[in-house]
Amino acid sequence: MSVIPPVDLTEQFRAIQSDVNAAVAEVLASGQYINGPVVETFTQAFGDYVGTKHCIGCNSGTDALYLALRALNIGPGDEVITSPFTFIATAEAISAVGATPVFVDIDLDTFNIDVAKIEAAVSDRTRAIMPVHLFGRPVDMGPIMDLAARYDLTMIEDCAQATGAEWMGQQVGRIGQVGCFSFFPTKNLGGCGDGGALTTNDDNLAATARMLSEHGSRVKYHHEAIGVNSRLDSVQAAILAIKLRHLDRWNQQRSQVADRYYHLLASVTEVVRPLPVTFGRSVWNQYTLRLPQATAEGQERNQVQQLMREAGVICMVYYPLPLHLQPVYRSLGYQPGDLPQAEAAAQQVLSLPMFPELGEAAQDQVVQTLKSVLAEVGLKAAQYC
Repeated sequence: MSVIPPVDLTEQFRAIQSDVNAAVAEVLASGQYINGPVVETFTQAFGDYVGTKHCIGCNSGTDALYLALRALNIGPGDEVITSPFTFIATAEAISAVGATPVFVDIDLDTFNIDVAKIEAAVSDRTRAIMPVHLFGRPVDMGPIMDLAARYDLTMIEDCAQATGAEWMGQQVGRIGQVGCFSFFPTKNLGGCGDGGALTTNDDNLAATARMLSEHGSRVKYHHEAIGVNSRLDSVQAAILAIKLRHLDRWNQQRSQVADRYYHLLASVTEVVRPLPVTFGRSVWNQYTLRLPQATAEGQERNQVQQLMREAGVICMVYYPLPLHLQPVYRSLGYQPGDLPQAEAAAQQVLSLPMFPELGEAAQDQVVQTLKSVLAEVGLKAAQYC
């Protein structure tokens, strides 16, 4: 039986190889490798896709978050509410500007921040809410928008894993004041290296973010702030422009893979499948199950992952230690048990292989392997609540 990786970018590249090779060759021949018309064309197209007036390309999704926070003048003494169950970059950007991340527990059914628990975390130091559309699933933004309006808070969407996802017919990244995207290769819209972008309809915010990304300069050699060097290079922009044309089709293929997993796993009572989205559209950057009978530290989950790897199916665990319990955030004072849903997710989650080109035979192999391994490990049936 063939080895099935968690993501395979090679087939996608083969499908667009001639277009990519031609576009990259054109950039190399032009001599314009930083900024220039290729970057301008892509960022305009991506802003149009999301539905915002402005799109600023930058070096990474992490930089997009950092630049958004800086442009909003969020810094020391401020607090930003976010999820503890996400990649470190979300909280890292908050800390990088000198602000304090405040973690709110998640909804275990969606893995996204529990919108009903956010208000209790608001203080007189809160400046922003940073919801994360995790695994491609949009957060239910309505309650957060209402809360942000009541308390005069900014909303920064972390869309790193959710390019193309929708909430109530709107693309993520245009719902809050600013959206932050990653073009890391494994993302739904991924380059062949690092890259990111922020999107906004706010003219001043866009101008400030662009200035900060260019060493704090609007006019060459005149610097009004301490900025950074964070630019999307022309080669990545050329590749992303080609991939953007295919994104909706690839996302639809991901949805088809997710639907088939859902049906194939119907009889696998040891796992909890991702729930359908009732208010929008997921783009399935990951297909993440829960093994609710896994014990502390995810020992049985880890055993399942290892046995599946040995059988040729490579699954991933995102994320085995929630942010509030990371060593770097020990000073914030969180203790085990403070955010129980995030902690439960960390020991229970298992992401199956997911990419647009994943065929039916490969999915059958994934699910059959999972059934065999679960029987070997001896996990009990899930308790649905």
